[in-house]
Amino acid sequence: MSFNRFGVVMFIGALIGGGILSHRVEAGEADVLNVRVQAVADGTYRFDVTVRHADEGWDHYADAFEIIGPDGTVLGVRVLLHPHVGEQPFTRSLSGVHIAPGVTSVEVRARDKVHGIGGAVQSVTLPGRMP
Repeated sequence: MSFNRFGVVMFIGALIGGGILSHRVEAGEADVLNVRVQAVADGTYRFDVTVRHADEGWDHYADAFEIIGPDGTVLGVRVLLHPHVGEQPFTRSLSGVHIAPGVTSVEVRARDKVHGIGGAVQSVTLPGRMP
């Protein structure tokens, strides 16, 4: 096969346009699907959080979830240390989360290595606290 300069440019353009040379970003953002909250005897809370993300490997996976107060303060973070390619959705826990008196609900959001924070967020009412 022989190409002139124009042919080479067209060939490379076709490869890029066809996705062969482009960077894959198909996994999208990480979604929080479900949150279970328990009040613990020491006054802290335990969060069991179910996350879904089409993890692709070490370069693109859901790498954390966060508990966010009503004022936007990050109250707790669970760092996820590896991809969950074959385990979707998955549930992980975070214990020992201190939440100030008077706060009745929080949001839980997930993060991935490519998009950062994004995807579906869940709002939850804390057990024993009236909204």
